[in-house]
Amino acid sequence: MQFAKLHRTRCAALFLTQVVASLLILLPVACAQQSANEGIIPRTDRPEISVTVHDRAGALVTAAGTVKLYRDGMLAGSAGLSRGRAFFGSIPFGSYSVVVDATGYKSTQRDVNVSISMPYEVDATLQRDSAPDDTAGVPAKPLLAPKAAEALEKTWKALGKNKLSEAEKHLNEALQLAPSHPDVLYAQGVLFLHKQNPTEAQTALEKASQMDPTNAGAFSALCMALVGQGKYEQAIAPAQKSLQLDTGAWEPQWMLGEAYYHLQNYDEALKASQQAWTVSKGKDPRIELLVAKSQTAVGQYEDAAQSLRDLVKRYGDTPEASTAQRYLVRLKNDGKIRSN
Repeated sequence: MQFAKLHRTRCAALFLTQVVASLLILLPVACAQQSANEGIIPRTDRPEISVTVHDRAGALVTAAGTVKLYRDGMLAGSAGLSRGRAFFGSIPFGSYSVVVDATGYKSTQRDVNVSISMPYEVDATLQRDSAPDDTAGVPAKPLLAPKAAEALEKTWKALGKNKLSEAEKHLNEALQLAPSHPDVLYAQGVLFLHKQNPTEAQTALEKASQMDPTNAGAFSALCMALVGQGKYEQAIAPAQKSLQLDTGAWEPQWMLGEAYYHLQNYDEALKASQQAWTVSKGKDPRIELLVAKSQTAVGQYEDAAQSLRDLVKRYGDTPEASTAQRYLVRLKNDGKIRSN
């Protein structure tokens, strides 16, 4: 399968992560200090994080908003923004990302390493968002740090060249830096697919698609992982979701056709496979072979024979062409088509 194409829908988002380098560096407070709300915060048995949100003029942001706390890419807490402030108490030790979203402002992220029991103050500055928001209602995902984003970009480039060892090396670096980030998990799933390990791919891709429900490629790859395990009924939903997000993709159409064919829903299999063949412009002979099999299943024998002959002409040196030749012989021997 041509898995290298899976990442095309996410390239823009990947490069946008480079802006995280311009964020201010968060310094933990070395001793107990004035809280965002009142008084002096004494030392506590468990760490606390206070978040104060300003606009670029220095005024508190009073718009409705949400502050989310992520630990290793997983949501660890969420609090509403109240008069520019939010608070997280009694949190475990670890590395956290604080993602701030407010109506009319661009989302921003701050990182903090919580290593001792003390209050931590996070100051975030938001920039006005003058452009329309096309992702309203979609939960924000944590941004990738520059080193992780660079490693992930190298992973996709190596996958595009089918250099699996090189891809795995760069992916391992990204996993060390951001083990639970949806973009990293997506790349991990695709690598597992390249290595013919659909079970492990399913695990990674389910996490990636749950954490980032806007990633069409992750849903498409998940469909492939499920088809690869013979889980045809389960594969339909992620294929449809992928197509909803990216109507011009041919991989999920192809996998949808495979799922329907094995479920003996041959009309839908023919419809999906023909659409995949049209959109892909003949990129993979396996799609045309599926078209011919589906045509045979619905009784369109002459059409199936023509599809098989075309496949042999275009891909005469492939295993699919040999399979097509055998199918043609069988159709002739069964008296389904005219002998030429």
